[in-house]
Amino acid sequence: MTRTIGVGVISLGWMGRLHTRAYRALKERFPEIDADIRLVSCCDPIEDNQRQATEVLGFERACADYHDVINDPDVDVVSICSPNFLHHPIAMAAIEAGKPFWIEKPMGVSAAQSRDIAEGADAKGLTTSVGFNYRHTPAIQYARQLIADGKLGRITNARVWLIADYASDPNGPLTWRYENERAGAGVILDLMGHGEDLLQYVLRDRITSVTALTDTFIKERPIPLKAGVGHTGWEVSDERGPVGNDDYVSILAKLESGAVATLESCRVSVGPRAEYIIEVYGTEGSIRWNFEDLNHIDVCIGRDNGALQGYVRAMAGPDFPDFMRFQPGAGTSMGFDDMKVIEASLFIKGVLDGAQYGPSAADGWNTAEVDDAVIASAADGSWHDVAPVSGRVTYNV
Repeated sequence: MTRTIGVGVISLGWMGRLHTRAYRALKERFPEIDADIRLVSCCDPIEDNQRQATEVLGFERACADYHDVINDPDVDVVSICSPNFLHHPIAMAAIEAGKPFWIEKPMGVSAAQSRDIAEGADAKGLTTSVGFNYRHTPAIQYARQLIADGKLGRITNARVWLIADYASDPNGPLTWRYENERAGAGVILDLMGHGEDLLQYVLRDRITSVTALTDTFIKERPIPLKAGVGHTGWEVSDERGPVGNDDYVSILAKLESGAVATLESCRVSVGPRAEYIIEVYGTEGSIRWNFEDLNHIDVCIGRDNGALQGYVRAMAGPDFPDFMRFQPGAGTSMGFDDMKVIEASLFIKGVLDGAQYGPSAADGWNTAEVDDAVIASAADGSWHDVAPVSGRVTYNV
């Protein structure tokens, strides 16, 4: 019997709108999921966003208080797309209400907050999802399987870097993202958390210790006068305030298997728009993938290919996981939003089955522990062990 799933979305910024589109796409892209998605309620403090929620996006109602979404008897699942500093109280309210939730990363502004969320959800047996959307790229799924099948031999080392320009303008607004109290660490939580999860997911391996350094290259930014959506649409004043968190981080990491990795991230680089790259090296081959060209993967297998030694560039197509759900055949491309549809499918399927298929709150806690070790290392210049976590992690499944 088809089950109706009532959805509540909290905060209608970029991610809130993306979650909404992903839910609406499930019936077409994943018809085997036996559920009717009902957009019940959307919360946002901005009245124009509330109007758009009902008049444009199809929600039945909209409100300004997230408690009204969580406590709505017609809401079965909750998407938490608010700024970082609100993730913890909203998630804990959803846990108290017994509502499964899909939350954007970072789950909290510290490992302690993420632990609260993960352990609370686990104690209630709730299906959760965390927004590690790069996991779901078909090329990444294909690379992960190559590694699991031993095609690269023993994994020796990896490189991950997430270099972007979204904060490169020194006249960009001093939003909550640049406040340590409300955002936590800067690019560490904003971008590097994705890199840490992607590395562990592709290798099915845990980061056990790190040493790191950080820096803040843009020290001041103008005070905003009018809020925008995501990184755009803001208006600023002539008054400036201090940036309270990091623009740059570089990490050396050891993994449980004995492999080593370097990770680097910057949010103020001029040139790369979103150069998010992972390279994995083994005794028999290597792979590399760049989000800016997300439909391709470079693969080299073997050391004895003569004049043809080197990388083969493969484009995602029918042989790659989930590709045919979005495109009719090879030669066409998937996009960023499609990764979120896959993420939504894993969340809703897990809710229906009472299982955990997608990135879990425990996975979110896991990367938060890596982040805390990185922050501690940047402060004292030493190696720091990463605390292990409990619960239903999925990066190694």
